[in-house]
Amino acid sequence: MGRLSGKSAIVTGAAMGQGAAIARAYVAEGARVVIADVAKDEGQALADELGEAAHFAHHDVSDETSWAAVVEDANARFGPVDVLANNAGILRFGDIERMGRDEVDLLFRVNQLGCFLGMQAVTRTMRKNGGGSIINASSVEGLAGMAGCTAYAATKWAIRGMTKCAAMELGRHRIRVNSVHPGMIDTPMTRVHGGDAAMEFGASRVPLRRVGTPADIAPVYVYLASDESAYTNGAEIAVDGGVTSTHAFGG
Repeated sequence: MGRLSGKSAIVTGAAMGQGAAIARAYVAEGARVVIADVAKDEGQALADELGEAAHFAHHDVSDETSWAAVVEDANARFGPVDVLANNAGILRFGDIERMGRDEVDLLFRVNQLGCFLGMQAVTRTMRKNGGGSIINASSVEGLAGMAGCTAYAATKWAIRGMTKCAAMELGRHRIRVNSVHPGMIDTPMTRVHGGDAAMEFGASRVPLRRVGTPADIAPVYVYLASDESAYTNGAEIAVDGGVTSTHAFGG
């Protein structure tokens, strides 16, 4: 306990699933957390559950103005932001030949642009405050390919690349930037694409023979937010049960 004592964090996409697990873990370790999400009811409920150490902010990651407001609010409420967990993201499947431009644009705006705007929005605060940690949510689809995921994978490869560049650019300001690459995680975002059948199929492709849970992901975010990772910068950490170690991945 207390690994994040005194730290102020923003977690995007924090109302449910993986983001909610990260927010809970941050508060448990002593951080004060802004739960940033478009899901008002779920986000406020989580903030109420976590008490005074948490605050819900309605936030659209694809909106530059919204980013400015949430960072300003976090700075005023909990002190200068030390940690940004750029967790918000959406998943859409679609064949190259048939996927609509509107879905492709939405993936790019939320996953890729949202991540960039988040890094941009916190950099000034972190630089003035002597450093910080930015943690970008990529995916195993940002390490390899999978049929039916071209547009989604494009955003996750982009996050991987942006993380590397930002780590080089911001390191001199003691701002660390790393990416996390979850495999198939049992969350509302993934369950909507096939439910139990999808989970069972996903588990069959994992060397550990199970899909992940948000509780498998949150500890990595705690490590990267903490001072324990003071020399970890530009890293990409796969939390996937071994999927990316197999040649079968992306088949």
